[in-house]
Parts: sequence; structure tokens; C-alpha cells
Amino acid sequence: MSSTHSLLSFLSPALVLLACSTLAAPAAAPGAGARGLLRINTTIQTYSVSQPWELNRPQRRRGLGAILEDGRILTTGEMAANSSYLEFESADGAHTVPAEVVAIDYEANLALLQPEQGSNSEWLGKLGKLGLDGPATVDDKVDIWQLEDNGDAIRTEGSIRSVDLLSTFASGHFFLCYEVKASMQSASSSYTLPVTRDGKLLGILTSYNSKDQISDVVAPDIVKLFLEDVRDGKHEGFPSLGVATVLTEDPQFRKWLGLGDDQGGLYVSRVLPGSGADESGLQKGDVLLSVDGKSIDRRGYYEDATYGRLSWSHLVRGSRRVGDKLSLVIMRDGKEAKLEAVLRRPPDRLIPSHTFDMAPPYLIKGGFVFQELSRPYLEAFGKEWRSRGPLDLLDALNNPEDYEEEGRKRLVFLSRVIRTPATIGYDQVSNLIVTEANGRKVTDINSLASALAEPKDGLHSIRIDDIPYVLYLDPESSDMVDKVLLQRGLPALSRLP
Repeated sequence: MSSTHSLLSFLSPALVLLACSTLAAPAAAPGAGARGLLRINTTIQTYSVSQPWELNRPQRRRGLGAILEDGRILTTGEMAANSSYLEFESADGAHTVPAEVVAIDYEANLALLQPEQGSNSEWLGKLGKLGLDGPATVDDKVDIWQLEDNGDAIRTEGSIRSVDLLSTFASGHFFLCYEVKASMQSASSSYTLPVTRDGKLLGILTSYNSKDQISDVVAPDIVKLFLEDVRDGKHEGFPSLGVATVLTEDPQFRKWLGLGDDQGGLYVSRVLPGSGADESGLQKGDVLLSVDGKSIDRRGYYEDATYGRLSWSHLVRGSRRVGDKLSLVIMRDGKEAKLEAVLRRPPDRLIPSHTFDMAPPYLIKGGFVFQELSRPYLEAFGKEWRSRGPLDLLDALNNPEDYEEEGRKRLVFLSRVIRTPATIGYDQVSNLIVTEANGRKVTDINSLASALAEPKDGLHSIRIDDIPYVLYLDPESSDMVDKVLLQRGLPALSRLP
């Protein structure tokens, strides 16, 4: 996995606006209709996935933000993630001001920004503001806004085609979005765009498919919850119940569970320790029949009063805040029971789903490179990462419960071997899970660093989850190699949390 390949995979933007044969609505006069909009310029820089001690080359993004009634600016989380510099710019380019992040939610793909403290930002008050709109429904007309380089506003009219729960940035996190049908043209500042209805902010556009002319827009329901969350100056994030479920469509499975034809329900296949579900008494093997008074069908959907059929997860992540209570009706051993769960933030994952704005931890010893496994590491293997990634690491991602040994906080693995005098014979060893070092359990990268500080019986021994099972390093030779690596330009032998 080359650094270049990793960079392209890791940084590929969600939004690419290509010129379409069908043009958008004609551009308005300069500044006309562009109330409450401004440009956001971002410089982003990430760490190399395969060589975590190296920073990738800086990249630039340009998008739009919506000025809210309190004067702060709403945009996508993707626009602000991994940013080393943020800047607001007026539509005509005459004014700029450094910006800073107030709060960012990678899972819901939303960010709240403001001018840097003490900066000259009086000109922002002349751009107008946008109030937040309420929920929309299918076939409602909306306006998508872009700005040309000369400051002209482009308004593209679209219509809501459907409503669904989508993952728009951080993989595996699904939130309510509108799918808008609209024919857009290529324009400056089109990385992320505000969407309005009748002059009010409806949501933020996160992606556009030029072939199908479909845009994904974060719904106002999610925007409202995000803004309510950060109102007190703290960002907790969206809650989780803490369960994994299986559909109950199969007739034989339903018969085994004792479900009648008129019952829906989801089979609870896992309850995360320390979660709201765990504290409520929910158990693996229970069948979840209803949530917050809404019956859940065998495919995991319920009937929403505004949007119709939606996935049940919206009742948890899109309708509640951390600390709220949720009523559950379950079936256990053929009998119905009622439970009450207090919603929490999801417990720390053994394998993080994202690592935005975090410098990846690593440790190098004698040429062995150790890292903590994350989903972005596997995604760096390209579009087909689910089949091209290392089998052991993919299995850990798909079945984390099999690796959640007592005390283990992160999954440490040997990502690669640098050819050195200390690693002769281990050149082909890579991407293998580490379980012990010098007779001590490895629970995270810090525990590995502590274990390797004390050789046992005159050797470093590192136990892994595959052949050859135990790797050996000579302490004197590996220490000498470490010094040489630093002399040759390696910035540091480790980055520990």
C-alpha cells in the first residue's frame, strides 16, 4: 500500500461538481439572492496512513457556509475536518477573516464556525442571516446556492425526491437526509453548499451525483439537534443505544424466535458493555418490538409521522439527545417486557471508525512498525478495500467482539517491517495483530511501548496472531537500528496518545 495510493483514497472528497449538459437556473445579479452566504477556504493536512510519522502535502478546499441568526456559520464537518487553516471570504472576494471551529460532528457531517477572536469581522454583519427551516417532505421545492468567482450567485431549483438515512462522511454513521433532484453546473466554491426553502436554511448539501443529478442534503432535524447540543458551549455528539441487530425476515428464524405473523421485531445480536442498552437490562437474544412507542417491523422500519417509513435508528440518533430516556418493548423467552434506556454516547470502539483531526499513534522498534487499527487504515487499500485489505484485520473490523479481551482498549498490529540488520528474515511480515510483548499483554500502543522497554531473558519477543506467532528482536541490535533511523531523518520513534 503506497503513500500515494493511501492519500488518494483517504482524501477523496465526497462532493465533486461536474459540468452538466443541462444548465442550472440562470445566475442572478451579483450578490442578489445570496443573503446569509459566504465562502469558506480551508487548508487541510493529514498524516500518511502507511507511514504515520509523515504529513501528506497540504490540500485546499473551497465551499460555502450559511450565516445563522446568532452570527455563527454552519457548514459540513467534511469542510472543516483536518484543517490547519480556516478562512471566511465575502462573495466578491473583497474581505477575508481567519475562522475557527466552535464544534464539529464528523458522524452527522456538520460543523459550526466563527471568526477568530479579536479579528476584524464587522463586514460579516452586512451579509445577512438565515433562519432554520422546519422539516420538508417529498416533492417540496428547494434552492441550492453557489457562488461564481466574480461573486454572482447561482440558484438551482430542485425538488426533494426521497428521504432516507445516509452516511455522508464518517463511515457507518447514518443520519436523516433529503435526496434532491437538481441539475447543477460546475462553479467555484462548490465543495459544500447551503440549501434553502422560501428564504430559510433547510440544510447543507454534502454530495452531488452529476450523472443522476441527485444531491444529498443533511435534514433540518439533524441540524437543529446539532445546534441545540452545542448551545451550552459543549459538544457531546449524537447518542447511541449500543446494540447490534439482525432482521427477522426469514420464516424459520421467526418461528424459532416465536414471532407471530403480525409481529415485527429485530433480533438483538449484541449489546455493547457500558451502553444505555446494557444498563437497561437488554440482552443478546432479545427481540426489539418497539422503540419510543413506535412498532418496528421485521426489516427494521417504523412509520414516521412526517417522513413515512424510516429506519428505527432515527428514533435514537436523529430524534434524541444524550441523557434522554427511551422506552423499549422487547420479547424475551416468548414474553413481552418493557425496558427504559438512558441514551449515551457510543462507548469507545476497539477499532475507531474515523480518525479525523487526530495524529495516528505508532511505535517503531528495530524496524518493526506498530500501529493501532482503525477503519481509515483499511479504507486506504482502495475502493475494493473490503476484499483487498489484510484478512486478519478485516475479520477484526467485522467481528470486534471476538477480539475484545479483558483490558484491551485498542487493537495493535504490526503494519510493516523496515529492512534493517535487526529484522532479517521478517521482511515479508506485515499487518498482523499483536497480542503480547515480552510476556505482557498488549492492550494498546502504550502498553506495547512499556513492554518493549524491558527485554525478557535477553530478547524482545513479540507474539502475533499468525505464523510465525513469535517474533524476536535482539535488544542491542534494535537499539542501534533505532539510533540510525533517527539519524537518517525519522522524526521520532513513536507517537503515543
